[in-house]
Order: sequence, then structure tokens, then C-alpha cells
Amino acid sequence: MNIKYILVICLLTTSHLAIAQNARQILDKAAQVITSHGGTVANFSIKSNHISSQGTILLKGNKFCAKTSMATVWYNGKTQWTYMKSTNEVNISVPDEAKQAQMNPYKFITIYKTGDSMSLKKAKGSYIVHLTAQNKQRSIQELYITINKSNYKPSLIKMKQGDQWTVITISNINNRKLSDALFVFPSKDYPKAEIIDLR
Repeated sequence: MNIKYILVICLLTTSHLAIAQNARQILDKAAQVITSHGGTVANFSIKSNHISSQGTILLKGNKFCAKTSMATVWYNGKTQWTYMKSTNEVNISVPDEAKQAQMNPYKFITIYKTGDSMSLKKAKGSYIVHLTAQNKQRSIQELYITINKSNYKPSLIKMKQGDQWTVITISNINNRKLSDALFVFPSKDYPKAEIIDLR
């Protein structure tokens, strides 16, 4: 093979590796912003398959508590409790990756560390990181994360599950020290709720 072509291949490979490394560094900084100071509080809105909702979310590591007008979800890193206001029911489950991501817009904090391929684009004032699952059995096959260049706060997340895209918009991100108790269902506050254990 001509030495010129070998050099071109080496340059392209090096460039691809550098882009992936830059994308990972940006995601590392975004994850650090979210997980610092013992917790994060933010507003969010989700649109998926003609269904939309909005609310607030509390985050601490892999734990989260999301509240909307219709439901409240607590997740302590293993068990999830979902309270449906309309039926006064609490469903207890152990969610998979996709179910977690639907309620926790910051699930990408752990997803990007599990072997996805990465690419990076720059937009006005933002980075857009594109993750593609190398394992075709993964429930989330593609993920786009828009991150502010100045403070590394994520503002938009798009994820693909099957043929369906879910779009999550995030705003008013603030760090706050949060107690672990906030991520566990407070049964004393819902004495008449029907408990449905799906584990």
C-alpha cells in the first residue's frame, strides 16, 4: 500500500480517536456538574409518541425523584416507586436502563461509560454529543446530548428506543445538598395508597 494512503488512514484514525476523547471529556465535565455538591435540582419536560409531561427532578448519583402533575417517581438506585395520582396507586419495580432513562434525563451519566461510540459537533454556544450503542441488544440505541459550552450544563437530550424518539428539555439546573431519604417512597405520606409490587 502506498505510504501516502497509510498516513491518511493513520490521520483519520487519530482524528476519530481525538473526537471521541473530546466527547468523553465534555460528558465527564457535564456529569461532574450534575453530581457535585451532593445533588441537583432541575425542571424538565418530556415529549414522546404524542405524549408530553413536565415537572421537577431531584438527582443524587444514580438516585432520582421526578414529580409531574400526574405522577411522582422515587428511585434509590435499585428500587423504583411510581405513585399515580389518578388511581392512588404505587407501583414498585426494578426498572431496566430504558425505563430509568424515561424518567431520569440524566441517565446518560452512566450510559456513556458503557462502551458506546461517540461523535461530537459544535453548535452556537453548545456541544452536541452523539452516542451510538455498539451492542444492538441495548434498549437505548442512540442518544444526542446538547451541553452548554460555558457551564457544561445539559439542556436537551434525545434518545432512540426502537423506532421511537424521546426528547427531554432541561432548565433551571441548580446544585443542592440532598438527603438520601428523598429518593425513597415516603409511605407515611400516602397511607391510603394501594401498593402494587411488580418486582
